[in-house]
Amino acid sequence: MMLKQYKHIQVAVDGSKEAKIAFAKAVEVAKRNKAELEIVHVIDTRAFQDISSFDSEMVEQVTKDVKERIKGYYQEAKDAGIENVNYNIEYGSPKNILAHKFPEEHNIDLIIIGATGLNAVERILIGSITEYVTRTADCDVLVIREPAAQTEDIKNNKENNK
Repeated sequence: MMLKQYKHIQVAVDGSKEAKIAFAKAVEVAKRNKAELEIVHVIDTRAFQDISSFDSEMVEQVTKDVKERIKGYYQEAKDAGIENVNYNIEYGSPKNILAHKFPEEHNIDLIIIGATGLNAVERILIGSITEYVTRTADCDVLVIREPAAQTEDIKNNKENNK
């Protein structure tokens, strides 16, 4: 059986530790497949609608911060030797954009996304997006779990028990 060769890989980044780990994995997979890497950050515009006056300055500030961060990811991917890499800032519902809109527009054949955060709030926020993408996307989805957190805990326990 031939292993599937991925050509267009999407990785979602959001500034979280999970996203950083997912990004590192995406770079690895993109290199191995000589694939195009699409780095995506979705600014959830619904979050701004709760603010009484929809503050465009605030949106601009958030966009500026996101752009800085995503350019860093872009550079990192370039430095790792990935020739075809793009970064994208999208606005709207992260679930819909990451699972459907973006993959359809960019012929994505693999979505790489970070696993759920560990506390209840993160699980509701991040987890529901990851869960939705995994359940409804039309292409393969690779969910990256974080073994580092467990080794960190083990290490800290050993330190504390000395």
